[in-house]
Amino acid sequence: MRDILITLIVFASLPYTFKKPYIGVLMWVWISVMNPHRLSWGFAYSFPFAAIVAGVTLLALVLVKGPRKLPATPAVKVMIAFTLWMTVTTLFAIHPSDSYEMMMRVMKIMLMTFVAMMLIRDKEQIHFFLWTLVGSLGYYGVKGGLFTAMTGGSFRVWGPDSSFIHGNNEVALALVVLVPIIYYLFMETANKWLKRGLLVSIPLCLLAAIGSYSRGALLALLAMSFFLWLKSPKKVVVGLAITLTIPLLVMFMPAQWGQRMDTINEYKEDASAMGRINAWWMAYNLAVDRPLTGGGFEIYDAGVFARYAPIPNDIHAAHSVYFQCLGEHGFIGLGLYLGTVMLCWRRANWIIRQTSAWAEFQWAGKLARMIQVSIIGFGVGGAFLSLLYFDVPYYLLAMLLVTGQLVQDQLQLRQQTGTAAKLLVPSAKRAAY
Repeated sequence: MRDILITLIVFASLPYTFKKPYIGVLMWVWISVMNPHRLSWGFAYSFPFAAIVAGVTLLALVLVKGPRKLPATPAVKVMIAFTLWMTVTTLFAIHPSDSYEMMMRVMKIMLMTFVAMMLIRDKEQIHFFLWTLVGSLGYYGVKGGLFTAMTGGSFRVWGPDSSFIHGNNEVALALVVLVPIIYYLFMETANKWLKRGLLVSIPLCLLAAIGSYSRGALLALLAMSFFLWLKSPKKVVVGLAITLTIPLLVMFMPAQWGQRMDTINEYKEDASAMGRINAWWMAYNLAVDRPLTGGGFEIYDAGVFARYAPIPNDIHAAHSVYFQCLGEHGFIGLGLYLGTVMLCWRRANWIIRQTSAWAEFQWAGKLARMIQVSIIGFGVGGAFLSLLYFDVPYYLLAMLLVTGQLVQDQLQLRQQTGTAAKLLVPSAKRAAY
């Protein structure tokens, strides 16, 4: 039954994609982030829904008339450069065939990220995109939170099979990243029932993240919570909620959870933590030996560790987006990746400054702040996980840049019509960020 339902939903959406191409982007996000076909047991489990949706969306991008421009900001250019650089490192990869296979998977994500920036054009479509993202990931957060509550936290929460977030650590970080976006929709939603649903989903997602037993996600959660309070327009309410909620969730967990979290302070005695440090040294040594291109995708095997790791037989994945990028794409790749994030952060600050005095643009300032909170959560948690190619952070950066372009266009239009205050009109230099 699930197979038929998922198939009907996907194929029913395809004709509408040619009428409104952004619908194809929403379907892509649903398929790629939620992986609903992995919740079935029949033919739909391995059916290429994502490829079909992507193909139809690309056709609509070409055939359907309408504006098709990427946001005019340096962040997009650096993101494109990072994407192209990954193809260069694949040409010089240590394992060319395996690297090529992974590169094709990553290129699909990056391509659809750029397509999303071209097809999502206004506030309503941005909100549709965010609702799709929240629904896709929030399903696992609510489900995982209820599971943790019913089992008393005795079992770990896991993500969907055959996805970037299948592991307990990965799904936990994804939920931490999602919480600020849920909070943004809560602030912007007028429907009281939707607001109540979003309000309930936040502690459930947090409980699911804690119930994953992920130490990295706990650190990300603490960093995200502090920055959420810092960026929130209602600091007293949010501060009180955080102060009450997180300690209660932690107290709910059994003793075995506390024992695992205590190993953060005893990392030298923890085999998993020391294995990660060994993988970090491997990535650094590899990058020093191959500073321009790194080793390409899929470098975590006995041969590479024997050559570059301090402990050759302790083979682990990178367990860090930063060392993963450094080892796979060299110092240039790491610079381009960090440059993309930094430029997006500056764009968020620009949005916040420019919209502070305009009531109709308050939503853009709030969204920029909440995406910054998500970036902090991912930046901290990602230091301990191999999630460099996880699509959700790229999608959030894309919506941030689309929002920035929308704000910039509207302010420039007001300048031309003489209705914008001179102080709020971006100069040519400031508009570049």
